[in-house]
Amino acid sequence: MPDAKLFKLPDVGEGLTEAEIVTWNVAVGDTVKINDVIVEIETAKSLVELPSPYAGTVVELFAAEGDTVNVGTPIIAVDTGEGSAAAPTTPEVGSAAEDLVPTPKGDEAVEPGLIGGPAPGGRTSVLVGYGPRTTEAKRRPRKSGASPSEQSPAAAQLGVQHAFTPHNTPAPDVDIEQAVPADVPDRAVALAGDNGAAAARARALAKPPVRKLAKDQGVDLAAVTPTGPNGTISRDDVQSFVAGAAHATAQPVASDSGPRVQVSGERETRIPVKGVRKMTAQAMVTSAFTAPHVTEWMTVDATRTMKMVRRLRSAREFRDVKVSPLLVVARAVCVAARRTPEVNASWDEATQEIVLKRYVNLGIAAATPRGLMVPNVKNADALTARELAESLAELTATAREGKTQPADMSGGTFTITNVGVFGVDAGTPILNPGESGILCMGAIRKQPWVVGNKIRPRWITTLALSFDHRVVDGEQGSKFLADVAAIVEDPGTALLF
Repeated sequence: MPDAKLFKLPDVGEGLTEAEIVTWNVAVGDTVKINDVIVEIETAKSLVELPSPYAGTVVELFAAEGDTVNVGTPIIAVDTGEGSAAAPTTPEVGSAAEDLVPTPKGDEAVEPGLIGGPAPGGRTSVLVGYGPRTTEAKRRPRKSGASPSEQSPAAAQLGVQHAFTPHNTPAPDVDIEQAVPADVPDRAVALAGDNGAAAARARALAKPPVRKLAKDQGVDLAAVTPTGPNGTISRDDVQSFVAGAAHATAQPVASDSGPRVQVSGERETRIPVKGVRKMTAQAMVTSAFTAPHVTEWMTVDATRTMKMVRRLRSAREFRDVKVSPLLVVARAVCVAARRTPEVNASWDEATQEIVLKRYVNLGIAAATPRGLMVPNVKNADALTARELAESLAELTATAREGKTQPADMSGGTFTITNVGVFGVDAGTPILNPGESGILCMGAIRKQPWVVGNKIRPRWITTLALSFDHRVVDGEQGSKFLADVAAIVEDPGTALLF
């Protein structure tokens, strides 16, 4: 038996409890070295690449792409080749270290349905992934009629795709999934005794790539008829199911009542909210219903800012750096925060105190395919214009790739959200939790503007400031917004502050 080492999903930072498997970079049979990147996961903060702590051959992948796994759960097994007679590292059922099935004291009976007690069908209730305890129950045959002796030896292991088997024992290279409902928390359930439901769920046997294809196509594997070996679902089965659904949608069918109706197919799509989107949703709800928001708007003539941006782009010091109006607004925020430090503060609920920050960790809201991220530039107020431009470009590029690290999104003190890149004029931004101010920058458009009693075309934009009214009162918020607007209208004004 190979010396298989289990790699458990680690906590990659800030007490996160779960992560989604995004991409496996290895497959069963591949050889890996220490620190080789084996998997990419998505946490509630960002995408993280996990290196291998072992060198050897990949024996098993315990989770498919798209699965959400709790921290501490084994995700991969690697044969390190340290000993041929070593015992398998899969947790032994009933061992002192890994037995999570409570044992009643003495002869004390356990109520039916509870963990460790009898369940319908003569089985013993167990935690998912730790196998049944010693019992007189017999394994139910599959719907296809195969006897228990013909099933894979991993059929008794719930929550694990298939168990380790000796090299001389053939075992199908498929996922053995025993129908754990997706809505059951912590993947801990009692075994059901409904043979019909179990047989229906036992049909969903497929390899991780096939599961990924089904997920991308929105196909429920339980509805697909398997044609592969041992009752597994192949890629062709999924594609045929999708093609059949499309054909059924295009063909009119007769209803029981007589008239012919057109099958319209699914009219609703459900998108699981997890990872970054889940964290964003929770943070926005907390912020919206905790901090009393106030939003103020100001329309500004940004013509001089646009001229300054053009000059900087042609300057030798900025030729290899992206320069945009956002750079000027970011500098304006840092300068204005010195005059009104309350907008760069936070509210301490425990002590009922206002915490003024003597530094500006400037957050930039970035829209990514995986949701909204707000990485921040540390000590932005101490950077030169070129250093700030480089930091902004690097931060937004990394965020759009989804590879921002949790440390880059923590500790922010003020945020800028630029909705102008989408052609939007203004908005009412919600505060980033833990901060007291957020500035929304709208689109810069040429509009008629009164200049010296004459109407002229000018570059106009709208700035919107939301602030926490527990920390910032109306006078302070208005003063800060006016200072930012003054610098955008005339960047030279910053020299006076």
